[in-house]
Amino acid sequence: MTNMKQDTFQKQLTKHSEDFRKILATPDGDWSVKGFIDIAKNIYTISVDTKVISKIIELMMFPVLKKFADENKYEMIFSAEQNHYPDVTFITPKKEKIALDIKSTYRKTNGDVSGFTLGAFTGYFRNRKSEKNITFPYNEYKKHYILGAIYTKQEEVIDENRVYTIDDLEKILSVVRDFDFIVQEKYRIAKDRPGSGNTKNIGSCIKLKELKEGLGPFSEHGVKIFDDFWMNYMTKEMAERGGLSKPPYCNLREYLQYRNIKNL
Repeated sequence: MTNMKQDTFQKQLTKHSEDFRKILATPDGDWSVKGFIDIAKNIYTISVDTKVISKIIELMMFPVLKKFADENKYEMIFSAEQNHYPDVTFITPKKEKIALDIKSTYRKTNGDVSGFTLGAFTGYFRNRKSEKNITFPYNEYKKHYILGAIYTKQEEVIDENRVYTIDDLEKILSVVRDFDFIVQEKYRIAKDRPGSGNTKNIGSCIKLKELKEGLGPFSEHGVKIFDDFWMNYMTKEMAERGGLSKPPYCNLREYLQYRNIKNL
């Protein structure tokens, strides 16, 4: 069994969970962001579009991450482009590079969460010397972390067509509330299936306990198994293009059999 204790970086960043909460939420737990304001001081409510919410949360977290970096004497480098990995690179005093991707997701009514997408399993993930769409080549990073924000969507219907003024600020419903945070190495919360849609991204666990404690299916096997699994994973289309009738494996159980590895 892999050691489940938090390492230094994880402990240091987890200590700032309350700082993230304070910057994102009101004392009542509602999101502190109420909408967008124009120069005429009109306020337009935010839609429940998860991509919009995710980007705003990410931007709001940056000042706390800067404080975290300064405290620990880390150099902090932001991604040069929107679609580059990772969101933030930290360089330690020992010149070790640590990747941090900022993700957010919402709670579902059954107690699970919708889940994160944990980055591509093609491109730079496979060609680990590649400089395309990544701040530094993948193999230069010592570790890869996810900082995840988990929230609950507002149950009341929000009128997105209504325009408010500054005087209405207290009346505007926040579209999300009740934030919680996780800091985990990517492999610990990854599942053995791609994320949603047709994109070639690694999916995450959806059980809150697994996310908070880093108990995904790869956690007991280690990062080397995770890397090998996803570097060689094929979708049906990828297998067909490679001249195969089907992928060599579709989940972790089949992968262990394929590699003749005894389940730990």
